Amino acid sequence: MTSRQFFDSQENSNSIPKVDVLTMFRLGLFQMGLGIMSILTLGVLNRVMIDELKVPALIAGITLAMTQFVAPVRVWFGQISDAKPLFGHHRTGYVWLGAGLLAIASFLAVQVLWQVGFSLQGGNWTTQTSIWVALLALIFALYGIAISLSSTPFAALLVDVSDEDNRSKLVGIVWSMLMVGIIIGAIISSGLLKQIALDAPLEVLQAQINRLFIIMPAAVFGLSFVATVGVEKKYSRYGKRSIMVDREDKITLGKALQVLRANRQTGIFFTFLLVMTISLFMQDTVLEPYGGEVFKMTIAETTKLNAFYGTGTLLGLSTTGFLIAPRLGKKKTIRLGCIAVALSMVFVILAGTTANPKLLQMSLLLFGFASGVTTTGALSLMLDLTAAETAGTFIGAWGLAQAMARGLATASGGAVLNFGKTVFATPLMAYGLVFATQAGGMILALWFLNRVNITEFQTNAKQAIASIWENELD
Repeated sequence: MTSRQFFDSQENSNSIPKVDVLTMFRLGLFQMGLGIMSILTLGVLNRVMIDELKVPALIAGITLAMTQFVAPVRVWFGQISDAKPLFGHHRTGYVWLGAGLLAIASFLAVQVLWQVGFSLQGGNWTTQTSIWVALLALIFALYGIAISLSSTPFAALLVDVSDEDNRSKLVGIVWSMLMVGIIIGAIISSGLLKQIALDAPLEVLQAQINRLFIIMPAAVFGLSFVATVGVEKKYSRYGKRSIMVDREDKITLGKALQVLRANRQTGIFFTFLLVMTISLFMQDTVLEPYGGEVFKMTIAETTKLNAFYGTGTLLGLSTTGFLIAPRLGKKKTIRLGCIAVALSMVFVILAGTTANPKLLQMSLLLFGFASGVTTTGALSLMLDLTAAETAGTFIGAWGLAQAMARGLATASGGAVLNFGKTVFATPLMAYGLVFATQAGGMILALWFLNRVNITEFQTNAKQAIASIWENELD
């Protein structure tokens, strides 16, 4: 096949129906399940480890962070879903397999968690404790691998079933459902935490959480199945878009990485995602302490701050997918969102000068909305920046950037706060430094965004794939 034949092999998907709104919401059930699991894992298990089982916070943080440390496998899983169908489909089979492993790993993590707690009941850290903690970290790593195995092919599936004109709407709906899952998970976990606050014996606590981690992961697996069954077969354009779909040798991981490295735009967008995501989530580790130390809010009141942020994000995601992005375009939408995030950080700081919790809540509502706008625009652009033959690989690379950024955001938020407390005399100034750093990071992200060129990306990717294909024939 010549380069000319390669470029002439364009999508002709008139016979494939467009994904409808009902199916978009059905696909969103998968993200809703991930939202539920994120709250149960990072909310319930984190709380139990630190407060009830008296596991040192540093150890708890490291074990939970193992879910992010395995993020590089996303690139490999994405490439495998490009090249090797499972259960007759390129994406769906991997989504189901990953969701099943996710359910199993979450239940096993809880069982090992109890063993860590029992080993600490004497009040001393023993060799047995170290062994159980190491095993817990391993299981959380497997949990992270399961998330990568399911979520990376799922994101590639969104590329396969959508076109440029309806991708923003699909992203808005699917990621809105993620926030719905987080809200549902928060309701479930808050109900459980009320019982935990009654100082229930460890045996009672164990029975309650074991039941929770049997029912909810099983329900999440069911949601994953319902969300994706039949969608790829009916709506996927992968077979039309990819010239490699019927090739037995496919594009290997090494060749897929060649495509990544051959494209200057890959590095630019990867850096943009990294900077934007860090700037978006630095407040995760300092928001509740900010409410307590500066606004003198109770634990219950600071917990509710997440509801304002979540509500704003949900509104931002849905509004952007249906109204803002289709009118402004993806890059202008991201630009608007980044500027709005920076301004909302200024309002969060100004709210601290009044110590008025209501102003903080309204600022977080605005911040959530701005985050939703930015996220929808960035995810829509991310799905555009793929090549059909290596869509999973590109999605894996973008997922790796986001996972790295979330980890760095958590660490850098605490580091900047600690630095601020050594430099400034008042808590407001120390916390304000974190929020000001976020605002500055968003402006820096805009600088990288201005250098992202979709046309250049797509042209370079096609040329790289054509070159690899022709070399194979030679």
